[in-house]
Amino acid sequence: MIGAHKVQRDPEDLLGTQSSLDRGPYEALVSAVLAWKSSHLDDCDHEQIALQMTEHARGLACDVHRHALRLPERDGRRALAEVVLGDAERILAEPLEATAACVQDRARLIRALYARLDRLVAAFDPPV
Repeated sequence: MIGAHKVQRDPEDLLGTQSSLDRGPYEALVSAVLAWKSSHLDDCDHEQIALQMTEHARGLACDVHRHALRLPERDGRRALAEVVLGDAERILAEPLEATAACVQDRARLIRALYARLDRLVAAFDPPV
């Protein structure tokens, strides 16, 4: 298939510590979705966006989980990551709906996962 690519999932971090997720387009999509006052999209468009965001959120949750496991069990950053991951599990277990509200819920989840991932990554990167 021309122009197709596959996002690699590596929950055991066999390929290294770099995320294989392409962050830029999803951050732009999240910003656009959260700016909606009302959506004039068809249900099938809502469904496609929700599916894309759901898959991205699952991969992102794997990244957050992997980074959190690198911290000591009693570390507060790990505990906060576990809270965000619990929310992610709950939201992603909800049935997918072809609605703007469902898409916006997924967008808020992605934003929360990226915020937590950034804090976890910062815990291991030395300040410059």
